[in-house]
Amino acid sequence: MSKPLLAYVTTIALLLIGIWCGVAIGSVHIPLEVLWNKAADETAANILWKVRMPRVLLAGLVGASLAIAGAAFQGLLKNPLADPYTLGVSSGASVGAVMTIFFSLSMPFIGLYTLPVFSMLGAVITMVIVMGFARLIDRTLKMETLILTGIIFSSFLGSLISLMIALSGEELRQVVGWLLGSVSMRGWPFVKMILPFVVIGSIMLWIQRRELNVLLYGEERAKHLGVNVKRSKYIILAGGSMLTGAAVAVSGTIGFVGLVVPHMTRMLWGSDHRHLLPLSFLNGATLLIICDLVARTIIMPRELPIGVITAFIGAPVFAYIFYQQRKRKGVRT
Repeated sequence: MSKPLLAYVTTIALLLIGIWCGVAIGSVHIPLEVLWNKAADETAANILWKVRMPRVLLAGLVGASLAIAGAAFQGLLKNPLADPYTLGVSSGASVGAVMTIFFSLSMPFIGLYTLPVFSMLGAVITMVIVMGFARLIDRTLKMETLILTGIIFSSFLGSLISLMIALSGEELRQVVGWLLGSVSMRGWPFVKMILPFVVIGSIMLWIQRRELNVLLYGEERAKHLGVNVKRSKYIILAGGSMLTGAAVAVSGTIGFVGLVVPHMTRMLWGSDHRHLLPLSFLNGATLLIICDLVARTIIMPRELPIGVITAFIGAPVFAYIFYQQRKRKGVRT
């Protein structure tokens, strides 16, 4: 069996196991036969199709979105520390979503999609500002400069969110609950809300898979090889921001998925974006489904915010990657 085939078989098997664990395990055990025979246990069937299945699918879509966006950002910026969280994109998406909730914004012609649209706008605007500001400081756009700029803007945007929380009244509980990061009690409407953006954003990144491979060798070489670098950058940034904004809109701020998953996938299966992007997508879905399962079962009957679980995993991985990078640079110098 070839390595790519083994990668896909293993990854898909893990995803299916994760989905089954997500729908079966909980305060009520769901028997396997309920999947094809609702009459076997009507109560279990209702829990499965009205509560567990949409929750698991939403967690999977959010994890997949953040992971593939992180893989694309890391490829574009040639650094494994890049992800929507560290670059401030998630914070920008959070501001867009919180503003929508705080001001009760509604756009009649898009209805249900008002929240993800404003969240994506926040993500895109933040990404453009972070890139522009970092380039003003350092024309070579070093990764350290970009990450520090992302942290600066994340702090500023965090203060805007805190201000809206301080000024909010009845919206306070909704805003705070949303910011903690969760996929509970969302239901099928939120799955329908995120799905079109996941499809479009993923396709935008997928069509740039070869360009991402070439960009690993530098922009000048990519230009000589016929890559329209400027257009590719815009497509990748727009696709990644769309995915991040949609994910944040339906689940709140969930950090480190876009950092951990592409890094681990790259270590296991290589850095060819033809495979890295889809494998990161699948692994991101699996990771967040498992994290959500842990979040809702570890202290039953209460639930932990899913962002707490991903932070426990992601923070040490971030520290390890950063340490390894500095160590390699120290060896070179």
